Amino acid sequence: MAESAKGSGADLKRYSRIRGNSALLFIAVVYTLYFASSLLIPTVIALLIALQLSPLVTFLQRFYLPRSVSAALLLVAIGGPFTFLGMQLVEPTQKWIERVPEVTAKVNQQLTKVAEVLAPAEQEIPVIVPASQPPQKKTGIRSLFGWFDEETVDPVPPPPPAAAVAPEPNTAVADQLVIGGLELAMKVMAEAPVFLAQCLVCIILVVFLLVYGPGIYRTAIEVLPWFQDKAAAAQLVTDTQRELSFYMLYISVINAGLGLATATVLWLLDFEDPLLWGSMVALLNFAPYVGSIFSFLVLCIAGVEQYGLVWEALLPALAFFILNSIESQLVTPAVLGRNMRMNPLVIMLWLMLWGWLWGMAGVLIAVPLMVCIKLILSRTASFDSWLKLIESRD
Repeated sequence: MAESAKGSGADLKRYSRIRGNSALLFIAVVYTLYFASSLLIPTVIALLIALQLSPLVTFLQRFYLPRSVSAALLLVAIGGPFTFLGMQLVEPTQKWIERVPEVTAKVNQQLTKVAEVLAPAEQEIPVIVPASQPPQKKTGIRSLFGWFDEETVDPVPPPPPAAAVAPEPNTAVADQLVIGGLELAMKVMAEAPVFLAQCLVCIILVVFLLVYGPGIYRTAIEVLPWFQDKAAAAQLVTDTQRELSFYMLYISVINAGLGLATATVLWLLDFEDPLLWGSMVALLNFAPYVGSIFSFLVLCIAGVEQYGLVWEALLPALAFFILNSIESQLVTPAVLGRNMRMNPLVIMLWLMLWGWLWGMAGVLIAVPLMVCIKLILSRTASFDSWLKLIESRD
């Protein structure tokens, strides 16, 4: 009896120690991800791109094409159209960044007019003007002894009503919005060189991962003692590469179609810079829910800036809402099927976590990371409970 109690106590202590170590490990990982974001962001993006392109490089290697040559050809084939598109979007993007303070002030002015119309009119305080009084007789000792004839004393005229002073408009909110828009524009322009440097580092890492990555992970599987079943570990990497490549291909085609459809509708509505907004929609759609909401709000603001505060200003945003609803409810579930069967609450929490850690870059790569984790968990029996949690539905 005593031995069993002693054994249960030891098990409890060991379980508590494991939980404490796991909590410390989680805090250390989050701390590292947050403070090393400038180094880890291009590395993680390069890993995701290399995982997608590695099956193609391996396929081209069967035709006696060296991995370095095939990697360079794939990057040129994929990066060429994006580079051309980026060159076309440089001018309108710079124009809209410079117009952020102006657009902010204009939208605030329109909202101020609406607030003035909807606000109840201030009641005017009536000014009581005393009626003309009859002449007053002279009083006092002089009238008592009748030294003078009866004189009248004119009443003191009432003071004229004070002129109505129009209240000065409160421009504090408008000034803050303009300052905030100017700070946002300056921040975007200041971070542009860092972004370009990270893109260059990412491209270099992709080339090296495609050329030397397979040899490294094959050696790691053979040498490291963590992998008990060498064949299963190699097959896991191969399956993850293949399924992630198909997922990213499908989701990229779907997002590009949504962006193209949005740009076409905006062009038909004679909206300014439709290609820019279509590209924005396609890029932000990699982040479910959050990207759609942000695109809708941006199109609402851009519509108010172009058309004014009229109902036509909502047409671009409504058109995007209809197209996005068709894509999210019909096209994406039909094409991806089980790969996108994830709980919306889990996705939102995951997006919030990576958005807090790495900003917009974290939001955009959060779902591909979730897909990689889901693929790994689906082939590992010990984490079946976590997979059920991610895929849980009503």
